Amino acid sequence: MSNTIWRKSLVLLAISVLMLAACVVQQPTVAEEGMVEEEAASTGPPQGGTLRLMGHHDAFSLSPGLGAIPSAIRPALMQIHNGLVEIDASNAVVPVLAESYDISEDGLTYTFPLREGVKFHNGADFTCKDVKYTYDFYRDPENAAPVVGVLSKIDSVECVDDYTAVINMVQVDAAFLVLGAILRIVQSDYHAEVGEEVYATAPIGTGSFKLVEWHPSQFTLLEAFDDHFRGRPYLDFLRVDVVPEASVRTIALESGDADGTAWPLLMEDNVRLANDPRFTSISQAGAGPFLIPLNNTIPQLSDKRVRQALYWGLDRQRIIDDLWFGQAQVAHSNLSPIYPDYYNPDIPRYEFDPEKAMELLDEAGWVDEDGDGVREKEGERLSFNVHVGAGNQQFIPVIELAQQLWADIGVEIFLVETPVAAILDGMRKCEMDAAMIAFEHGAIDPDPHWMMHSEGANNFPCISNPKLDALIEEGLSYASVEQRQPIYNEIQAMIMDEAPVIELFFTHWPAIFNAKVKGQSLDAVDTNRLWREIHLWYIEEE
Repeated sequence: MSNTIWRKSLVLLAISVLMLAACVVQQPTVAEEGMVEEEAASTGPPQGGTLRLMGHHDAFSLSPGLGAIPSAIRPALMQIHNGLVEIDASNAVVPVLAESYDISEDGLTYTFPLREGVKFHNGADFTCKDVKYTYDFYRDPENAAPVVGVLSKIDSVECVDDYTAVINMVQVDAAFLVLGAILRIVQSDYHAEVGEEVYATAPIGTGSFKLVEWHPSQFTLLEAFDDHFRGRPYLDFLRVDVVPEASVRTIALESGDADGTAWPLLMEDNVRLANDPRFTSISQAGAGPFLIPLNNTIPQLSDKRVRQALYWGLDRQRIIDDLWFGQAQVAHSNLSPIYPDYYNPDIPRYEFDPEKAMELLDEAGWVDEDGDGVREKEGERLSFNVHVGAGNQQFIPVIELAQQLWADIGVEIFLVETPVAAILDGMRKCEMDAAMIAFEHGAIDPDPHWMMHSEGANNFPCISNPKLDALIEEGLSYASVEQRQPIYNEIQAMIMDEAPVIELFFTHWPAIFNAKVKGQSLDAVDTNRLWREIHLWYIEEE
């Protein structure tokens, strides 16, 4: 299958782009393959300066092998490495370290002619050796990389020569190009020498910025890479500070001590600053839901009737209206409505109905036998912990309201503030009862393998459902929307019926920048695309 034909298939998978006028401000000219065209120095964007961003928690790893990349560390991580391809701001798959790509007629062989003349930050030449090493390392189950699930369909990686990589698949994987081929490439000799643990703190990539300093729980500092194959970035430095409190991030923006935020402010501040001419506000529909994964293996949550009752007993529209200033929409599926080819609007919906919730709990055998307001069954209280990122002022009020509403139906929960790294690790290991997270889709494919498959890299709900696994695998075995759509309709219906997680809402991801920061562009999917193009940003001083 030619590159062109496959791209046509991908277009059918792409999401409609919802752009605000403020999304593109004086963006530099970009060639088709994403390379910046040289402009005369007298008319081009100004060179220099430090872009100061803020995240709400630390960059606990800079490894390309992360399965889920928390929002706060994306601005740094995405500048250090490049993949063979990436998804650009218009949702098109574009070659990066690859010059192009070709997919065989049977969909089992991907051929990537590689870009020559690319340098790593340590001066080493980029070749196929680095591609093979990276894929072989991160797809090896013994290395326990969270990204391993995305690479599980790979049979082998071959180097035809120094600048031609061939990836052979065991079976067709419709999502590989948009999930697997974006894996960021490491410098093979350096990684082999220092190992993954050290590499995660001191990476060497081909990206537009290189690591200068990383001070855990304080800041990450990157410097422009002069020899980047796309050309030197306009900025000299990128600094991402850890500022857990949303109110403090707002103060830093308004005082001029920061230029932007990698995590939304409090909703009232987002709305207020969006109307302040000192700032540029970029807002988009969310592709990934805010949700509460439930540990389906613990006695309190192993019965789907209990999980369904939690849906019926939670007023999600009230959360949006009272806590999010209306800047979200209730999630009636694991897929956002901005996936027009795959979103299923006909799934039965959970509305707020406490009576229905209590009927289900009674039916499941959970009864308040001692009159203390909490239901019991076989000596177990219907009580569990919900973990929230420490200091997360967006999530804590949501769980506090859920705590009140669920108490009314006899369910007791405890809010536990926990470092984000510990939440992700604990959920992957099925060591936590539940947690509130924001799960952003970084690709243009509806595949839910990461979280909803029993072998998913982020199987946070700890589910093992052979029928759902089979449907997910079947959905990946076809390329066309016509073949995949009925499968994903069934997947969505099953996920909502089984309720392994509480899908809360799809928020409008706002990003606020000082108005002097220029060059941003943003599509309708998530913040992934925003941070990928920092090499095009610049600071326009008055």
